[in-house]
Amino acid sequence: MKIFSKLMIATCFIYTIITQAQNNYPQNYFRNPLNIPMQLAANFGAVRTNHFHMGLDLRTNSQENLSVLAAADGYVSRIKVERYGFGNAIYITHPNGYTTVYAHLNKYFDQLDAYVKERQYKDEKWEQDITFQPGQFPVTKGQLIALSGNTGGSAGPHLHFEIRDTKTEECLNPLLFGFAIPDNVAPIISGLYWYDRRFSTYEPGANSVVVKKAGNAYTADVVRVNSPLISFAIKAVDKANKGFNLGVYQAELIMDGKSIYSFSIDKVSYDDTRYENGCIDYTKFSRDKISIQHLSVLPGTRLQNYSNPGLSGIINLQDNEVHQIEIILKDVKGNTSRLTTKVQLGTPVNKINPSGNMVQPNESKIITTQNSEISFSKNAFYDAVNFNAYEEQESDINVISNTVVLHSPYIPVHDNYTIKIKPNKKLSREEKEKIVVLFDYGSDTDAVKGKWNGDWVEGQFNRLGTVRLVLDNTLPSVLSGWKEGSVVNSSSLRLKGSTKVGDITSFRAELDGKWLRFARVKNDFVYIFDEKCPKGSGLHTLKVTTTNTAGNTNVQTFTFQR
Repeated sequence: MKIFSKLMIATCFIYTIITQAQNNYPQNYFRNPLNIPMQLAANFGAVRTNHFHMGLDLRTNSQENLSVLAAADGYVSRIKVERYGFGNAIYITHPNGYTTVYAHLNKYFDQLDAYVKERQYKDEKWEQDITFQPGQFPVTKGQLIALSGNTGGSAGPHLHFEIRDTKTEECLNPLLFGFAIPDNVAPIISGLYWYDRRFSTYEPGANSVVVKKAGNAYTADVVRVNSPLISFAIKAVDKANKGFNLGVYQAELIMDGKSIYSFSIDKVSYDDTRYENGCIDYTKFSRDKISIQHLSVLPGTRLQNYSNPGLSGIINLQDNEVHQIEIILKDVKGNTSRLTTKVQLGTPVNKINPSGNMVQPNESKIITTQNSEISFSKNAFYDAVNFNAYEEQESDINVISNTVVLHSPYIPVHDNYTIKIKPNKKLSREEKEKIVVLFDYGSDTDAVKGKWNGDWVEGQFNRLGTVRLVLDNTLPSVLSGWKEGSVVNSSSLRLKGSTKVGDITSFRAELDGKWLRFARVKNDFVYIFDEKCPKGSGLHTLKVTTTNTAGNTNVQTFTFQR
């Protein structure tokens, strides 16, 4: 009876938190920004690569060009046009202190689209970030503001929708504003893990516990641990009645009837969103594609408005008694799942003793190898890292340094660090201008133009992996999809970009000597025919100038007819 009473108190406590969070925001002020029922492909706070998901991904039935509507009265305060990220986006500021954001759009409403196009031609620049005054583009609730799409960093047609605090620019959980999205499905728990916290969550890493399910109730056998200092983490997803796997909104960890950790994801700023990497098992996420959320605070994580600042989640087992553990998960609608288990300290094993360069959270550190120097800020790491850095020789004639191995790509770094590398070959002045710092983190690569600092070449990155200096004298290029001088009957011109090292960092197209607006779609460049190139206007010359990361520039000329 005593345990039951404690469980009821904990349940009422979480229900009160959810109710209070919803009462903080106006209910039903904002309408559905689509003309179809709201169905979620992703919710606020879902785990993404290096950030929390900052809004709702609304399904558009796998279609593009659905009507996107203003969620409330206000005015267009900003638009963005970019290659990745939001693609084409609209920001609407509302009189009640909130701003809504609509992203991955194909097209703005006619008057706004014409303004943006005029600005692009005036600036001779496709990417834009324009702010507006209240009287320029006022909108009313339900007004058509755009057509949905798949632009920017989108992986499929959908509408990304955010609600922000206009003053602080913090992103708020839109589900707290009373949108009518049916949901009676409780979070689904599929894994429980514990960590030895005497050194770091990264070493030796997660210890898996088998979870059994019966309805919305989950259990696990007694968790016998070999460390007196531990923490727990949970693998779980949420689901609405229709939709994909969603992120967990709220969790609480209770030990012997006392709450020792809780989090709820009500709001996050873009300045803080990378702290997600300190709230998850980053190794499991980046290496194994498994999302596991810590039920504790890592020492280098300073995420505001997420977890209770007075509860660390660290468990100090000072006896060999069996202790009761309960984990409660809830979604915004209050659907609840519970996992109950017990924990007991067995025979402790020796803690890990660092053997390399120990890097602690909240402490800056410089690590050196024979030909490199790596400088980390005090904000670099969320937990202690027994850092291992070394060099390997390269046989590629275009690589002009040893390869520097920086620990492991499966350990996160919070902010940018600087690496300096010495070349192992003598270079001419012209060659020095073509050096790229090439970074490989296992699943992808990144490259920046090398910055010379005496005899060193510098680059900045925010992930770990392998780094080398590359001499790149190759030209970037674009490939057309039509024969020279032929008639193009399609609705657009598409050029496929290519460069050997890094990226195409600059692109300029001129049609018969005048700048032409090409949009960048991943690595392609697309021009949709308009009044700048009407049908029947004869033979046209398209001059394309591209520059890559190393600074190599190529000029190509194409001809076609309309």
